Amino acid sequence: MCLRCNYPELLETGGLDPTPNRVRVLEVVGNNPAPIRAQEIFATVRRTAAINRVTVYRILDRLVEKGLIERLSGGGRSLVYGIAPNANHPAHPHFHCGSCDALQCLQPGSLTVDVGEIRRSFAGEIRAVEVRLEGICSTCLKKGRRLRRRPKTEG
Repeated sequence: MCLRCNYPELLETGGLDPTPNRVRVLEVVGNNPAPIRAQEIFATVRRTAAINRVTVYRILDRLVEKGLIERLSGGGRSLVYGIAPNANHPAHPHFHCGSCDALQCLQPGSLTVDVGEIRRSFAGEIRAVEVRLEGICSTCLKKGRRLRRRPKTEG
């Protein structure tokens, strides 16, 4: 749990009214130790509030649009949500385990990208940078698990 973040204040700074549902969704994302799937956010919020799935998805879209949370690739086609970099949460890379599908936050500064150099040589507009390492986590290695193999499709 992040004791440094004032979620209603973050919403107001982002130009959103701090409604109870928005605050709760932002709390669930911000208090989670790693990026979290929308279904898990919905299930967590629903335990304490009468809210439907569509409302949670709309809130997530709005929070991403306002730059308060990030929508990240969670492996395969799945998406996960994490708190966007701010004064209490510096930008950081992630590690995805190809065996158990877990996504872990890595230490800020453990891997950096010089976006300035890229911007000088790239004619387009860079809006976000997502750094994700792929491999097998230590838990899976200890259990002797290997990378999941996707079944071959014919055609």
